[in-house]
Amino acid sequence: MKQLQKTIFPLILALILVLSTGMTVLATGEGNIDGGGGGMGSGTKTDVWHSQDGVRVTVVTTSGSVVSTPFDLTSSSIPNATINFGHVCKLQYTSGASLSPGGSYTCSRPATPLPRIISGTSSKASIEAIRRYFCSEYTAQLVASKAGIAFEELVSGSYKLVIEPIAYFTHGGRNYAMTATEAALYNQMSGGTLRSKLPSLTHQNLPLSIFLETPDLGYPAWGGTTSGKVSDAEILSALGIGIVTYKEVPAAELEATDYTYRVDTDVITSITLTSSREVNPDNPASVTFHINGRSYTVNNIVMPAGGSQVVWAKWHTPMEPTVLTIQASVSGASTAKTSFTARIVSLEENLPPDPMATDVNPHFSLPSLPSNPQKTSASWSVWSARWKPVWVWVSTGHKSSCSAGCGKNHGHYEDHGYYVFTSTGYSASLSGSMEIHPDDIVPTAQGDNMKSGYGIKEAATARFLANAPLSHYAPAQTGVSYFPEFSYKDYWRLLSCSGGMNAVFAFKANEFSTYNRNVHFTPVWFPDGTSYTVYTYIIDAWTPSGMLSVNVNDSVQIQGSLFDDWYSKRE
Repeated sequence: MKQLQKTIFPLILALILVLSTGMTVLATGEGNIDGGGGGMGSGTKTDVWHSQDGVRVTVVTTSGSVVSTPFDLTSSSIPNATINFGHVCKLQYTSGASLSPGGSYTCSRPATPLPRIISGTSSKASIEAIRRYFCSEYTAQLVASKAGIAFEELVSGSYKLVIEPIAYFTHGGRNYAMTATEAALYNQMSGGTLRSKLPSLTHQNLPLSIFLETPDLGYPAWGGTTSGKVSDAEILSALGIGIVTYKEVPAAELEATDYTYRVDTDVITSITLTSSREVNPDNPASVTFHINGRSYTVNNIVMPAGGSQVVWAKWHTPMEPTVLTIQASVSGASTAKTSFTARIVSLEENLPPDPMATDVNPHFSLPSLPSNPQKTSASWSVWSARWKPVWVWVSTGHKSSCSAGCGKNHGHYEDHGYYVFTSTGYSASLSGSMEIHPDDIVPTAQGDNMKSGYGIKEAATARFLANAPLSHYAPAQTGVSYFPEFSYKDYWRLLSCSGGMNAVFAFKANEFSTYNRNVHFTPVWFPDGTSYTVYTYIIDAWTPSGMLSVNVNDSVQIQGSLFDDWYSKRE
């Protein structure tokens, strides 16, 4: 498994997909998908959408010059004989390219399936899932390979991706592949046949599935309807296009990162002080940490000559990802470094895409479980000093007022004592356990045996033990689960946390769950007779000696799929 920083922040460059945030791509009024025969609108056997979609991807410069041959991606099985118009992007059509028949249709099926692009009767597209997919490192690597551009060059800030939705449908009894722009051009050339036969697809759900939030590359932001029919002119000028922008890394982010923290988390930042002389209560050392506009001061630091002392600040990270510079002002001792770069990251950015009943993965093989670095114990110590008095008589001789021969040696006692240093040791440990089970509403589960396609629930427990004051530590706060269908990378789920010394982690509500269940859905294609194993990395248990972490995992057994539970009773 990659180092934690790469795992939880897979692409240092900011990837922003400029798409609609509207979720009402499919309206509940006129033009909704018909329920009969899988058609749409007034669809028939000769004019019908098969709920198959994809995207056309084109690499362009930041000024809009096309630098790669457009290519199509889909998770569906599309015949080569499908009628198409070649691989031409919206920018090229806008510049004057004409609609002309292409040859044998070619497209690619990525190993990680695409999310739903166009809403249908039984499944609704999620613009958030689309964003996550096309803003992931996986997709950037895929595009770099398909376009013949080095990954580092692609994400250098010099290029953008143009993303166009594609619909695969039957029209006049023949199968077609069209982008929204091509459908509008074809409708114009054919005298309006597409709008008359498949209006809810070609002039509503397809063009409105992806559009711009802000103007870019000469195309305006779409401010019109997101639930009604649109015209050919509106499609050609503004719809059926999304843009991925690879932004250059800000100068601050180019610095080496000393710490990586998660958003909204209690953390500990520590430094080590040293001194060749004794640092005692008469002349103690102090440290002030300057973090995100606040100061955290530690006073009365002591240590014996030649000793060292770890000093720390416990603080709470910002709610949003950012890069911070942490400064430490030190007096009375020395430290190796006083300025640090801390990257604050979010783990909410790579949720798995919507699992579809049509998903397939015939070449899947079970991946090995990750082996993230784990640290399950830590120790540190704090110096204290107490004065050990040593009383010594100091003679002042005979006083003049004293008669000769009084025999008294006048003087006084002086304390010639010294400081005795004591090191108090502290320690902490982290242990974890995990269980996954079929969701409570899975109808045919038997114990931990279940059919694929249903949801699973998780309960992971992190037990934190420490013999130190609360200011010395923060118990485990973060659990991240990874899944075999994504080879335990690319996508993950950030778990909810109960908090405390015995924290319990569980799935959050799944945005694709009809019943808002706290589950993860197993892929319907997962092989029978195999263990479906979820891996969870529990982190963010902080001590002055660093972060504690632990790996846990558990499995359910897959036999059959949810399709086996679909049947009709016949007399």
